[in-house]
Amino acid sequence: MKEDATTDNGMVQAETLKPLQKVLDRAMDLPSPPAIAVKVLDAVKDDQESFRALAQVISSDPALTAKMLKVANSSIYGLARRVDSIEMALTVLGSKALKNIALSFVIVGEFQNACQGSFDFTKFWKGSITSAVAAEMYSSMLGEKSDDTFVSALLQNIGYLVMFLTQPKKFFQLMSQGDGPRSEDLKVEKKIFGYDHQEFGAALLKSWGLPETIYMPILSHHVPEQSQENFHKSASILFISHQLSLVYQGFNPGEKARLVQKLLNEKYQFPAEKAEKLIDSIAEKASEILITFEMGDETIKPYSQLLQEANQDLGNLNLSYEQLILDLKSAKDEAENLAANLIKANQSLRNLVFRDGLTGLFNHRYFQEMLEMEMDRSNRHSHFLSLIFFDIDYFKKINDCHGHLAGDHLLKSLAARVTKIIRSSDILARYGGEEFAVIMPETDSSGLRVFAERVRRGIEQMNVELEGRTVQVTVSIGGTTMGPDLFVNDKRLLIQAADQAVYQSKNQGRNKFTFLPLEDFC
Repeated sequence: MKEDATTDNGMVQAETLKPLQKVLDRAMDLPSPPAIAVKVLDAVKDDQESFRALAQVISSDPALTAKMLKVANSSIYGLARRVDSIEMALTVLGSKALKNIALSFVIVGEFQNACQGSFDFTKFWKGSITSAVAAEMYSSMLGEKSDDTFVSALLQNIGYLVMFLTQPKKFFQLMSQGDGPRSEDLKVEKKIFGYDHQEFGAALLKSWGLPETIYMPILSHHVPEQSQENFHKSASILFISHQLSLVYQGFNPGEKARLVQKLLNEKYQFPAEKAEKLIDSIAEKASEILITFEMGDETIKPYSQLLQEANQDLGNLNLSYEQLILDLKSAKDEAENLAANLIKANQSLRNLVFRDGLTGLFNHRYFQEMLEMEMDRSNRHSHFLSLIFFDIDYFKKINDCHGHLAGDHLLKSLAARVTKIIRSSDILARYGGEEFAVIMPETDSSGLRVFAERVRRGIEQMNVELEGRTVQVTVSIGGTTMGPDLFVNDKRLLIQAADQAVYQSKNQGRNKFTFLPLEDFC
């Protein structure tokens, strides 16, 4: 964190979020604010029209309307009479509370679409919804409940999703080093990303136009003592809600329950028996809300039931020494199988994130990361680094004459041919469309020229079968080199030089290589 990110007493300031906006702006895979969320926020800006406008926005989406009415009639609010319309819900709960309930649904839905595959979306949101329910109940018992409590608690760890979507490689590195949002894990996050998930989440919600009362408590919810004074209570509620939700996540619920009871009693003077009752009732109300969020119909067992089942299992435990040895061996074998499967899954994930689906080459994202890394290494050790781009000549004509499937076949054939030509240290990537790039470490301009000519001839000599006809193709190649006499830190300069060299090759008749000195672009 930058030095001006906190005050003298360590309080986290909103200025922390300004540099993160640049990270969010560069993130191509990050969802934009959901359209209906924008409409909801706009609807409540004008106090005179907020009730009518908000009701119209919500009512325009029948699925959202049904979910909203379910929540309004749930036990978490405990209303005396049934709510059967959005207008009635607005009258009973108020526009701000209903706005935040609506935002909760549309934001969860937006990230559900964005986070398929390698991120366990269901597990993450089940924990988040349990935290939101815990925050509502705990703040009510304290007499500190606000309309923002539910949505703030629901989104308090959304920064993890931002980390995954913007920088998945670093995210999985983080997951391999930490096991939860403790203070030491926040330090690991800062070391890997430069910021922690609190700051990522708060920055995203601020950029979406959510009010300060929602994102500022999130900015320091794992260290509420560092929050600004006017957000200290709400940040503390988020902190406790997360600890309460952990009882129903993972293993050792008894130990987690004891820890949160001790925390509540020692730090917040919350009686132990009251804490136990709170923990127990969270399960019932969270199960009800999870169904509304379409997170499955499996109920969460209350803590008292988990404790009773554990005691019963302990009473029935009567295993012989031989049985224990067999169970230990079985567990060891299972662990080894899980480890092997994890290695395979990680490799598959890496291929999904960094490989082009058509050609199997590295993709644009991986190219950008590796170019930065190789430039840093070249600058550090005073070594040469070369970059070439090449583009298939008249590729559009091939698509027009033979169809896009034939074009895809050609791209795969060319990728396979160039893969055989490059060295093991070179990095070949599909830059986009019919354009390819090769990063060449430890290569000066002379080596670049030799390699480029080898690629040009190799592709020129290809014979590709398209619809029963043999087709020959050529490529236009451009390249540049940085080295001991000229180092740059901006990768865009190398890309611009190589890309401009490709255009010169095309303008000079195609099937050529052009070298452009990097100094012409500095």
